[in-house]
Amino acid sequence: MPSATARLVDREDVRSRVDAALHEVLGHLRDELAAISPDAAPLAGASDELLHGGKRLRAAFCYWSWRAHGGAPESPAAQAIVRTGAALELFQAAALFHDDVMDGSDLRRGRPTAHRAFAARHRQQGWTGDAQQFGSSAAILLGDLALIASQREITGALDRLPDAVASSAREIFDRMETEVTVGQYLDMLAQVLPWGTDPAADEERARTVIRAKSARYSVEHPLTLGAALAGADDAALAAVRVYGLPLGEAFQLRDDVLGVFGDPQVTGKPAGDDLREGKRTVLVSRALRGATPAQRALLLGSLGSPDLDQGRIDALREILVDTGAVDAVELLIDELTQVALAALAAADLHEPGASMVAGLARAAVERAA
Repeated sequence: MPSATARLVDREDVRSRVDAALHEVLGHLRDELAAISPDAAPLAGASDELLHGGKRLRAAFCYWSWRAHGGAPESPAAQAIVRTGAALELFQAAALFHDDVMDGSDLRRGRPTAHRAFAARHRQQGWTGDAQQFGSSAAILLGDLALIASQREITGALDRLPDAVASSAREIFDRMETEVTVGQYLDMLAQVLPWGTDPAADEERARTVIRAKSARYSVEHPLTLGAALAGADDAALAAVRVYGLPLGEAFQLRDDVLGVFGDPQVTGKPAGDDLREGKRTVLVSRALRGATPAQRALLLGSLGSPDLDQGRIDALREILVDTGAVDAVELLIDELTQVALAALAAADLHEPGASMVAGLARAAVERAA
């Protein structure tokens, strides 16, 4: 049975139309790579594989925000919205290719990550050199190709729109790319800074990373892009940000909970993967605030150990529950969501777009994957 998110994204054929746009982009990429060299075919295949999955939430937020700000589904501008949704999906793919390399992740959506798959290909073929280095380099290049495709798609989407509309949307898209890149750096920096001596400062740093790396590009920017493409003025765009940012933060906090407690069959990632990667999340900072000395020592001594077995993961999960960290983060998710929904309800938006954005918001923070 389709999830609530899937049912919402399927409304007005948003998913199928975005998928069709992505299919066209990937077809052009495949032809372009083949013309350069047949040896480049695996790059196209890996791009196909990653983009085949995904919830299309960012594209849906963009589309329904456009509808909520007066966009008409039968208008000539509708295809520009669909292509913008495809550009968002391509940008996310680029971010995932790069993020998986930096995090050393093994699985993405239930399949080996690109750098692991290319390393395995290197070993299977008996090629010379370091297999892991080859895999990481290939995945970085895949991310670059996805970024190029994303730029092409947003440029094509905006090409026939009025200059003022295109300029506003382009500014949002470009800012999004910069913020995510800087957010990724801030995430890397947080991983190497002293940790655990000041949990309040740790949490503020974690929330700064969330806002820059995930909250804005996952929710706020897709919503503001949709509004801009409908011709929203500066005041209307500011109103979108009031509900877009807290909703985006709640979205990422849900991701952090799933990264520790999610069902691998649903999330497509190993259970407790964020613990093995040593993610410095709000969830962990809250646990450190209430931990006993023994719990604190186990947390700080175990986080970031790639060889964590299931027993130690279960012990860390127990600490996160016993210290009240899970309940505290769930409460924070609820508070941020309520702030966002109240601001959304107060905005002057059109139906059915307003109700659909609210429905997507709830689905985004209540999801199991």
